[in-house]
Amino acid sequence: MNKLEEFQELRPLLFSIAYRILGSVSEAEDAVQESWLRFEASPARPRSTKAFLSAVVTRISIDVLRSARMRREEYVGEWFPEPLLSDPYEDPARAAELADSLSMASLLLLERLSPLERAVFVLRDVFAFDYADIASAVGRSEASCRQLVVRARRHMAEGRPRFEADRAERDRLAGRFFEALRNGDVEGLRELLAADVQLVGDAGGKAPLWGHGIFGADNVTRLLGTMYPLLAEVDVTVERHELNGQPGAIFRDRDGKVVNTWTIDVLGGRVQAIRTVLNPDKLRHVGPVADAFAVLREANRARRR
Repeated sequence: MNKLEEFQELRPLLFSIAYRILGSVSEAEDAVQESWLRFEASPARPRSTKAFLSAVVTRISIDVLRSARMRREEYVGEWFPEPLLSDPYEDPARAAELADSLSMASLLLLERLSPLERAVFVLRDVFAFDYADIASAVGRSEASCRQLVVRARRHMAEGRPRFEADRAERDRLAGRFFEALRNGDVEGLRELLAADVQLVGDAGGKAPLWGHGIFGADNVTRLLGTMYPLLAEVDVTVERHELNGQPGAIFRDRDGKVVNTWTIDVLGGRVQAIRTVLNPDKLRHVGPVADAFAVLREANRARRR
């Protein structure tokens, strides 16, 4: 097998590592491409191509994350990861860890960690790398990496809910939620929302947004009951789609362009959070992006008629 064939075989794994460290599809793809360039330029074959490339993409991702964190401090409003349509890497033995680590909630918890903590946590707890390879990847001793993992696990555990919905229950509830939304069933929506539900968005200052978020079942129900009929009036459609391994949807305008994406957090038989990504820069990998301001203007005109 030549170098390119080896790299292509490992590409899904490399992307999956980079995305979980960076929370960005575009930055993860760039990190993977840079890994190929370094592998292609290396004069000798490594003992383990998987270990070598995983280490390279991890180091690149750590460097990019350190730079990105400075940009995120200046980001307008809430920052969410770029929505991921599907994870290219599959490992049946670690399916649960892989799926859990992709959710918006988990990726936002990872934001609490330092770049090094984040990298070692992803390599160890998500992909089950041994400590020798992790130490080589991040340039620390194995003992130091063990301490980083312990610290990262503690931070992650502090932010996780005590009980999580199983996949079947979660998907059933999400189906009922989107059906009620499409049907304008306000009472049905209200029954599915947790009392302290939150609807929050990431627009990056580049798309219309409702302040810092909508909080509480009554307020969220009122917004959904008002907003969706207006969007339907201007032919915006809701396409159910799993995003980041959890229930979600892609909203499209009449030309099929992406207006925004939603992901739904389900816990205790209720919708706990609705997270929407509206920043067009974070949607380009999903498809051609709509002008959300134009969609809103048209909806407002329809409301006044």
